[in-house]
Amino acid sequence: MRADLAGEEGWQRLHPLSPLTSVGRLVPIVVLSFLLSIAHSGGHDSGVGYEPIVIGVAIVLFGLVKWLVTRWKIDGDTLRIESGLIRRDSKRLPLARIQAVDVVRPLLARLLGVSELRIRLAGSGSSDGRLAYLSESTALELRARLLNASAPADVVAHEVSTHPPVPEHPMAAVTTGRLLGSVLLSGLTLILLLIAVALLVLALTAPKVAAAVGGFLAIYIFSFASRLWRRLSNEFHFEAVEAPEGIRIRRGLLQTVSETVPFGRIQAIRKIEPLLWRPMGWCRLEVDIAGSTRKKQRGEGSGVARKALLPVGDDRDAWHLVDRLIGGGTPTMTPPPPRARAKAPLSYHFLAAGYDDRHAVCATGRLRKVTVWIPLEKSQSIRRVQGPAQRGLRLATVHVDAAGKNTRAEFRDRGVEEADMLVAELSRLSRAARQHRAQPPIERSPDLVADVPSGWYDDPSGRHQQRYWSEGAWTARVSDRGVIGADPV
Repeated sequence: MRADLAGEEGWQRLHPLSPLTSVGRLVPIVVLSFLLSIAHSGGHDSGVGYEPIVIGVAIVLFGLVKWLVTRWKIDGDTLRIESGLIRRDSKRLPLARIQAVDVVRPLLARLLGVSELRIRLAGSGSSDGRLAYLSESTALELRARLLNASAPADVVAHEVSTHPPVPEHPMAAVTTGRLLGSVLLSGLTLILLLIAVALLVLALTAPKVAAAVGGFLAIYIFSFASRLWRRLSNEFHFEAVEAPEGIRIRRGLLQTVSETVPFGRIQAIRKIEPLLWRPMGWCRLEVDIAGSTRKKQRGEGSGVARKALLPVGDDRDAWHLVDRLIGGGTPTMTPPPPRARAKAPLSYHFLAAGYDDRHAVCATGRLRKVTVWIPLEKSQSIRRVQGPAQRGLRLATVHVDAAGKNTRAEFRDRGVEEADMLVAELSRLSRAARQHRAQPPIERSPDLVADVPSGWYDDPSGRHQQRYWSEGAWTARVSDRGVIGADPV
């Protein structure tokens, strides 16, 4: 055990290489300044070098000062972080409220052997505390200590570390080939190909027009290409494992991230099946996590953070993750009445919804199919909406809303009588689910986990290729060549 974690009396500093790691991302600014200085001087030596040197010295001094004024320590049941030179910032993070601790390692940090800890408290979606940077061993040991929120305050770190680690159960992984295939079959790639073909045709027929159009579209081409690269870099070597505190995700190419999806804060799960992926049998799984979000963060609504739980995988991987997160699988789903086709002719083929005593599930979409699971214990409201077109067809839509903007399951275009019944029944089931909240399988104590982890195995009956094993028993879920079906044991 490292000495900086064994005691709680003295303040600890960050790793000595933290200034170099922190200012490493600013190196491109120095390089750009140097290039601009050369361009401004016309290639002559005179007047070249002063600006880059000043900027470089300022960056080094900034990193050094930031390192000198930042310190941390574990004070009883509280993590204290102090920083700031002119304006002093002192944070006290109760260990009992720590929800997740993410380990982030940018490229330069990986080369120098240091890691950053981002600490999230319950009720928050962003980082409440950051320690950038610590040595790898210190970061991992401190992360384990912080996640042990239930440990008594007088338990020292070396006693906590003597407990045997809980084994992680692999849940899903994304191979490099499948990730590359999913990027190539994405809508952005298709748009880039269409633009490239159009520019090629214009270059052969009207070169001046092609140059003008290419200059106008350059910023869009760069934006689309950068988004594809970010996705490839962020989701590279993606793997999800089951840990005591939730689903632990590891990913990243240049910057590696180890983050935790707390199971108690999952508000919804959505499975997305894009048009170009369906022939391959691929899908994407995302989860909505309760917590505040940054105002400028795109793709996230108020009070919810959306994370990819499976960037690309088959139906078996998705079903396994859904079962482990919220349990119970998918209830029987029914389509709306045939007269709803007149209102939704393009999406009627996907419309379906269902519910049981634990979940509300709906499927929507026109070109891509989206299936949403909402645990009824997380429902915030249940409402019935009827538009002008629906009134003429005697239809209505029932919404099951969870925390966050656009986090809901929709029973679209149901008959009026069925909609009224759904409002009453879903309200009753939601109250019952909150009063008798059942813990999902992932929240069980490690001592109660069966010797055989949940997953797909050869069907002992021989009727199918594989059958799903869960909680010490065979289920009705079966798989034949990757196609999921149901056949009672």
